[in-house]
Amino acid sequence: MAIHPPSRKPVRFAIAVHSAIFALHAVAGMAALASDSVSLSESTISWSTVKYATAADNGFVSGSLDKKTIVDRTFKTYVLENRYLKATLVPEFGGRILSIIYKPTGHEQLYRTEIGVPYGMEAGVFYYDWLMVYGGIFPTFPDPEHGKTWLKPWNFRVEEESAGEVTVSMSLKDDFAYSAAPSQFLKGATGIEATYYVTLKADRAALDTRVVLRNPRDKTVDYEYWTCTTLAPGSDAKTPKATGGAEIIAPIEAYTTPAWSKNLSEGEESLGAGRSRFVKLRYFKSWPTMGIAYAAPDMQGGNFWGVINHDNEEGIIRIADNKVTPGLKMWTWGFPSFTHETDARNEPSEARPYIELWAGVSDQFFHRARLPARGEVSVRETYSPTVGMSNVTDANENILINLSATASEVKLQFFSIEPATPLRVALKHGHATLFDETVIPDMKSGNRVAAKIPAGGSGEHVRLTIVTTNGREMIAADAKMK
Repeated sequence: MAIHPPSRKPVRFAIAVHSAIFALHAVAGMAALASDSVSLSESTISWSTVKYATAADNGFVSGSLDKKTIVDRTFKTYVLENRYLKATLVPEFGGRILSIIYKPTGHEQLYRTEIGVPYGMEAGVFYYDWLMVYGGIFPTFPDPEHGKTWLKPWNFRVEEESAGEVTVSMSLKDDFAYSAAPSQFLKGATGIEATYYVTLKADRAALDTRVVLRNPRDKTVDYEYWTCTTLAPGSDAKTPKATGGAEIIAPIEAYTTPAWSKNLSEGEESLGAGRSRFVKLRYFKSWPTMGIAYAAPDMQGGNFWGVINHDNEEGIIRIADNKVTPGLKMWTWGFPSFTHETDARNEPSEARPYIELWAGVSDQFFHRARLPARGEVSVRETYSPTVGMSNVTDANENILINLSATASEVKLQFFSIEPATPLRVALKHGHATLFDETVIPDMKSGNRVAAKIPAGGSGEHVRLTIVTTNGREMIAADAKMK
């Protein structure tokens, strides 16, 4: 079948319009897309760790670590899959989303360790006085620093299963405690009931989640909640890792660090009050060592953050109401350790190449929130891959855009979370129409539009509107001309 691009409308004032609109061939696949469905299946996954032992209360058995011996473990998994995504869940080890593969590129968006290595034993840092990273996305509560549920089995349940949508839940109640927890952690059990809902719809190239925390008690309880995301977008599906081309994408201008991580801010512009301008530390390759950085004071009203891998311009972005989760904690092991490839099986190490971003109901670790008696907190999140985007300026549950303008040109990159839906893209400067065309979302390369701005126009902004061809608004945004 011969595929032809959509006809252009005449452009007023004879403005030269230059656009790169990809995947026009996707029209031929529209019928297949319309009949797409989502599925849920069960499988298993093997994970290796070095040899160690824990007691019945999950405390680490002193002297049990043997890094020379590799032990294989098998977990039951649940796989949610549609035309665009394949997501793997591991309820029995922390209630986590372990993998999100974006099928048009075949690449992994999340990090997972090849060989688990316990660390931090008797250091007084973690709840059980030790930790072992597996990876993925998972809820942590009622304490920070991975909380107390990261190694616990969560109860799995199918909430809805149809051709158009699969929703599952993983749930756990905080009715247990570790008697030897370091002093900075909450004592006893809060009684908080957590349910983590994960949804994949047939027509969406994003995973939607919702964490619900309920306090069944008749009194207010102190707690913290953080979603931990371990990111390595655009990775080989078998060996995911973040590379030097990875950039933290977040709507923040400044960050602060705890005293022990002050070296992270060396070379950054100081903004006073312990804050540094967020420039150098955006890039994984610029992290000199491991450490913590917090958005300061928050995300300035922005509703997204994530990582884009500039080696192939693939990313993973979390979209959420950050009035509910105002805290953004950033962590890596530092980049210098990963400039040379090592064999994890021969040289097992806890330090691995990933970017760990956290969303919290408070601004920093150990700054506790309060959950009222019989109260409830709900955190909705959308995790969307991106392709062909170098940045994100605006996002919602429908679409992500990167919009910028100078006095002479406006540039747009976008990724549609509804790839089967044709879109009408319009750019205007004052009364002048710069671009107004039907665009087919490109699942593999993303979409780019560039339009010239005529001299003598009025206004300091370019207005973007993207709607579906039946008139439903996807997004509207302004770009200030620089």
